[in-house]
Amino acid sequence: MDTTNPDNPPRPAADTRTAAPLRRRTLLAGGAAGLASVGLAAGCDSDHPTGRSSDPPPSMIDDVDPLIGTATPGNTYPGAHLPFGFVAASPDTDNPSSAGYTTTDPIVGFSQTHVSGTGGDSRYGNFRVTPITGRVRLDGLGSGRSGEHAEPGYYKVLLTYPKVLAELTATRRCAVHRYTFPDDKGGHLVIDASSVIMTGGAQQPKHTRLAVVGNNSVEGSVTVTGGWGDRGGQYTLHFAARLDQHFADVATFVDGAVDHGFREVTGGVKQRVGAILSVRTSLRRSVQLRIAVSFVSVAQARSTLDKELGLRSFDAVRADAKAAWRDALSRAVVSGGTAEQRTVFATALYHCQLMPHDVTGENVWWQGKTPHYEDFYTLWDTHRTVHPLLTLIQPKRQAQMVNSLIETYRYTGWLPDARIAGVNSYVQGGTSGDVVIADAVVKKLPGIDVKTGYRAIRKDGEQNSPKPQIEGRELDDYLRLGYLAIDRHRPDDPHGSRVGSRTLEYAYEDFCIGRVAEHVGDDAVAAKYHQRAKNWAELWDSTTGVIRPRYSDGRFLSPFDPNDAGTPYFYEGSAFQYTTMVPHDVPGLIDRFGGDKKFVAFLDRLFSRDRYDASNEPDLLAPFLYLHAGRPDRTADMTRKLLASGYHAAPDGLPGNDDAGAMSAWYVWTALGLYPNPGQDWYYLTSPLFERAVLRLAGDRTLTITAPGASDTNRYVQSVQLGGRPVPGPWLRHRDLLRGGELTFRLGPKPSGWGVGNRPPKS
Repeated sequence: MDTTNPDNPPRPAADTRTAAPLRRRTLLAGGAAGLASVGLAAGCDSDHPTGRSSDPPPSMIDDVDPLIGTATPGNTYPGAHLPFGFVAASPDTDNPSSAGYTTTDPIVGFSQTHVSGTGGDSRYGNFRVTPITGRVRLDGLGSGRSGEHAEPGYYKVLLTYPKVLAELTATRRCAVHRYTFPDDKGGHLVIDASSVIMTGGAQQPKHTRLAVVGNNSVEGSVTVTGGWGDRGGQYTLHFAARLDQHFADVATFVDGAVDHGFREVTGGVKQRVGAILSVRTSLRRSVQLRIAVSFVSVAQARSTLDKELGLRSFDAVRADAKAAWRDALSRAVVSGGTAEQRTVFATALYHCQLMPHDVTGENVWWQGKTPHYEDFYTLWDTHRTVHPLLTLIQPKRQAQMVNSLIETYRYTGWLPDARIAGVNSYVQGGTSGDVVIADAVVKKLPGIDVKTGYRAIRKDGEQNSPKPQIEGRELDDYLRLGYLAIDRHRPDDPHGSRVGSRTLEYAYEDFCIGRVAEHVGDDAVAAKYHQRAKNWAELWDSTTGVIRPRYSDGRFLSPFDPNDAGTPYFYEGSAFQYTTMVPHDVPGLIDRFGGDKKFVAFLDRLFSRDRYDASNEPDLLAPFLYLHAGRPDRTADMTRKLLASGYHAAPDGLPGNDDAGAMSAWYVWTALGLYPNPGQDWYYLTSPLFERAVLRLAGDRTLTITAPGASDTNRYVQSVQLGGRPVPGPWLRHRDLLRGGELTFRLGPKPSGWGVGNRPPKS
């Protein structure tokens, strides 16, 4: 079976039933009827849904609520999208988030491309469509809303100002819009070919072209500059759109000038360019608009319309999207907990499958040989939770992503830390691609180009980058001193000033390079990098008991506030928070503190007095570090508290920017009672949130996680067994989980001696 191009999933009968209300039915816990199933994107063992049988795997697709996280600070979007598809047809609003959407502002239209859960400036928001009634106009397009509803692969809303019902569905590279107008007097569709999501004013169209083609089609292109991570890069995107009827009238516009008739128009920087398609509604009040996008050409967009959509109706495309998501969301099945917890869990799994985007067939940047992914936004976030999750439950999809990163190195010269729309962008910490590759290698993910990946990460560790803000590292001071020095970087360079956090990240990434060197049998290189991995300790300050930046002459930073989360020396965190950022050498960190008790006291201080930041990635691992100090009970306390306080079934139900699924994946892992330490081949164990979870693994194997009686009261692990054999400590090897079987937790209301003496392995 072809696993590289998930364009045409099996087509079940079209589901034309009326959409369920926003608060969908949630199955009761307990027994077969209580199973709530969720999972990862189609493509774990195949990129196509496997549900051709009359008895498909259980799936909790009806309990996913894409409106969760759409408010600040989550910044997700509610629109229609296939698992990892490029097109995400979704509403754009006034005063948008980076995803183009807010929960209360007027809807100004529906664009075809979006990013999910990101902070900072926006990207995309291309080829916006706005339905209107009455006079032809370009102003006053914003509308209130009613009856907004979202589910995987489908979105609908009633726009209250024009009283038009808007519905959206999607394939990988196409969107299908259906608009139902209020009467038989007709209406108009405004297509803005130059649209972009504006947050901070960073994105802007540089050149736009639109042409009216025949009696029912428009097509065009836009080149966009600016936006998140832009460092002189830009992207060009093409589209082809077809209406399911002949135009009643057609007009084009450049800025405010409207001209009726068939023609081609172009515009320059910041100019608004588009078309107004007038439609008839005398025979039927609903019209459909199909839009394909392409990085390659308008001709390819036209071809994609035929290839991915053909003659299928809106309802048939919607049914196919639902089938793809049903399969994707059957990769795990959970029961127990509350209805809200199951909804949050299901939606979190859904969020983990939105990015990066599969743009196979659209690689205009080079002629590659592998499936191609763009919009790794950013590996600094997703290497911690999302990519390890895909490795466990969706290995073929993850292998494609890793090989796409490796091929990016082959053609651009560097592994990206972040990449969007064909541009390597904005290093946040170090070289997080090293961690993603190492995690794949040490877990023996099949199909990885290990040889080229090893060259890529060695380059990160050994060559100075001419553009360290974009890719690679600054190595001179790091190799000479063991750390990046404060006085060797310009104070006005926000990237260069992150000397504390970048030193820690470099040390961790050196450890990961060393692990890959071990795997390929390069023992001398492995020894060198494992020695370099100890560089984190060069910033250890025994007088304050935290990581502290230093000058090139060895002096520590002074004055110094370890709780200052706005310091320029650490990226999005304080020195106190970043002191836990030693994932590869926690035993060494404990030794620096002077033993278990002092380390536990430090962690307790971190989780008190608002020092811990559940909304940001540097703190994600911290609750699990108690396990290294023999305190599984404290990990259970903290994870249960964070699950309950930070995540809810509401638009504001995420603790921070979802960051392409990174925060959602933290919920998934923690609720399952597992957690990764990327670059290492084992997982932490802690108290599961649900009584039962069944994970579908590669090779038709399953891992069943049971925790009878799991509750907020019964949260302390008394014992663990895998396949009937005792698990003495709070960790398991990846290979043991991959065998499948039953992982059984016995929980109780009081802490036990389990896991106190058997600690997670040393690096």
